[in-house]
Amino acid sequence: MYFDLHEMQFADAALGGERLAVAGSDRSLDWNALRAEAQCWAQRAQDLGLGPDVPIVLSGHKQAAFFVAMTACLMLGAPFVPVDTIYPEERRRCIAELVGAPLLYHADTHEFERTGHAAAPLAEKGLAYVLFTSGSTGEPKGVQIGRESVRLLAQWMQSSFRLGATPVFMNQAPFSFDLSMFEVFGTLSSGGACVLNSREQIQDPAWLRRLAQERISCWVSTPSFAHQQLLNKEFSAAGLPSLDTFLFCGEVLPHSLCKRLKQRFAQARILNTYGPTEATVATTLIEVDQAELDAHPVLPVGYAKPDCEIEIHDDEICIAGDHVMRGYLNRPELNQARMFRHPNGRRGLRTGDLGRLDADGLLWCLGRRDDQIKLNGYRIELSEISLALQALDEVKNAICLALRRPDNTVARLIGFVELVRGGHASEQEAASAWMPYPAASWKPALERRLPSYMLPSEIVVVDSFPMSVNHKIDGKALLEGYLKK
Repeated sequence: MYFDLHEMQFADAALGGERLAVAGSDRSLDWNALRAEAQCWAQRAQDLGLGPDVPIVLSGHKQAAFFVAMTACLMLGAPFVPVDTIYPEERRRCIAELVGAPLLYHADTHEFERTGHAAAPLAEKGLAYVLFTSGSTGEPKGVQIGRESVRLLAQWMQSSFRLGATPVFMNQAPFSFDLSMFEVFGTLSSGGACVLNSREQIQDPAWLRRLAQERISCWVSTPSFAHQQLLNKEFSAAGLPSLDTFLFCGEVLPHSLCKRLKQRFAQARILNTYGPTEATVATTLIEVDQAELDAHPVLPVGYAKPDCEIEIHDDEICIAGDHVMRGYLNRPELNQARMFRHPNGRRGLRTGDLGRLDADGLLWCLGRRDDQIKLNGYRIELSEISLALQALDEVKNAICLALRRPDNTVARLIGFVELVRGGHASEQEAASAWMPYPAASWKPALERRLPSYMLPSEIVVVDSFPMSVNHKIDGKALLEGYLKK
C-alpha cells in the first residue's frame, strides 16, 4: 500500500497493509491503521466544515496523529499548516490568525478547536500546505506550496535518490520546518515508513537503539544534528546496521563531517541537497563520495532537479520550475520582490542566496545576501569566511559572526569553531568552552584564502554550537555567550 499523490488517495490497499507506516513518539501505525485513521479524521474534519482549499492548523510534536492529520488533509484537498508545539503559543496563535484557519487540530489530544474564523477557501487553490518561515524577527511569512509541487518532490526522490523500494526514514525535524517534508512525502509516495523522534526521545542516550529496532535506512537531518550524534558511540554502522543513506539539507555540509561519517558508516551514501522553503524543500542534489571529497575542499550542493532551471543573476541564485511556491500568503509586495516569470513560463524565485555554477551545472551555495556586512569600508560576505574556517583541517564545524556596536555598525569579526581530535589543540583543550584558538594555528592558512580585511580578529573554540529549534547553528546565542565569557 502507498498514498497516490496524483489521486490523493491510498492505492494498492490489499498489498502490504501490515507493514509499518509511521512510528510516532506515542504509538505506531501500520498502513492499514494509517488508512483507517486518516479516513476517520477526514470525516470528523468534514463534519466541522473543513473542505477543499480551506486551511487548517495542525499543532503537535511527533505524535502519530500528526502524520495521520497531514495525510487526511491531502485526501480532503485542505491545505495543512503545520505548527510544532516547541514554538511559543503566541506564535502558533499568530499563524492561525494570519492564515484565517477555521480549525486548529491538537495532535496530542486528538481534539479540534474552533478559532472563530469562517470556513472560507484560500484565494490560491490546489495547495498541499502552507508553511510559515521561522525567522525570529518580523511577521512570519506563509509559503504556499501547491499539490503539483509535492508530486514533483516525491517523483524526484523516487527517480534520483536511490532509497530503495520502501525506505524507512528517520524524522526529527519539526513538521513546521520544511526539511521534514522529505520524510512525509517520501514515505507516503513509496509505501515506506517514517520514524518520528521527539525532543525527549532524542535526549535519551538509548534513542539510537529505537532507530535500529525500526530498521531505519535513510537518515534525514541538518548537518549540525548529525554532527551532534558523533559523540554517541552507537552512532555507527554497527549500531545502525540498516542505515544506508544520509540525506542532508538546510545548512552548509562541512567536509569534515562527511569524512567522519565515512569512517563510521563506510557503506552509507551521503546526499547533499539545497533549496529554500519556497522551492518545496530542495532543488539540487549530489552524492558526496570520496571523489567529491578529494576534489572539493568546500562541497558543492549539487545539480538541478529535473524540469528545473537554476541561474545566477548578480551572484544570486534564481530558481524556476513548477516546484516553486505559489507565492507568499497575502503578501503581494513580497511576491513582486521575490518572484518572477521565467521565459519558459514557469514560476521563478529570487532566493536571496549567493552562489556560483560551473560549466557542468554544478552549484555552490555561498551564503545569503543579507549576510553581507560592511567593515572599514569593505563589503564582506560572512559566509565566505565561514567556509574558509570550515576548510581548515583541524576544524569540524565553524561560523563567522559580526560583533556589532549599539548603533548596529560592525565592530569586528569573530570566528567560532569546534575542533576534531588530533588538531593543533589537545583533546582536553578542544573540550574547553570559549578558549581562544591560537592565531598561529589558523592565520597562515586563512591568509592564503582571504584578503587581510576579511580575517577575523579572534577565533574562539567552543565545546559545541548552540542549536535553534530547527537544529541550525544559533548565531545569536553564540554571540551572547561570547559577550558573557
